[in-house]
Amino acid sequence: MPKPQYRPDIDGLRAIAVILVVAYHAGIPGFGFGFIGVDVFFVISGYLITSLLIRELEESGGISLLSFYGRRVRRLMPAMVVVLISSLVLGYVLLTPIGQQQSLAESALASIAFFANYYFIATTGGYFDGPTDQVPL
Repeated sequence: MPKPQYRPDIDGLRAIAVILVVAYHAGIPGFGFGFIGVDVFFVISGYLITSLLIRELEESGGISLLSFYGRRVRRLMPAMVVVLISSLVLGYVLLTPIGQQQSLAESALASIAFFANYYFIATTGGYFDGPTDQVPL
């Protein structure tokens, strides 16, 4: 399957989405709506993934979910490993051994298992709840 053509406009939208989310979490005044960047990012991802699947269907006559998820893992896993290792090292230095480090380790394991969303909803209650600003991952 040929590599999709580079789209600088989509990268620009991604950058805006990331800036909105980072500004929101940093508490920068005027960015109380910054969580909308997550929605923008999901729309972009949905568009790109759907385009890839349609292209694969047109070229091969079918879609291999194994290949699809293999590509996702190869693309996302290196960044995930860097974030997890960095968070665990910083957590070891900055967090208390009982409670905070334990929660970080649990969330890291949930992330490795691709179960993080379920873990966080069960332990924090939701994206906008108070405890989430104390959760590194």
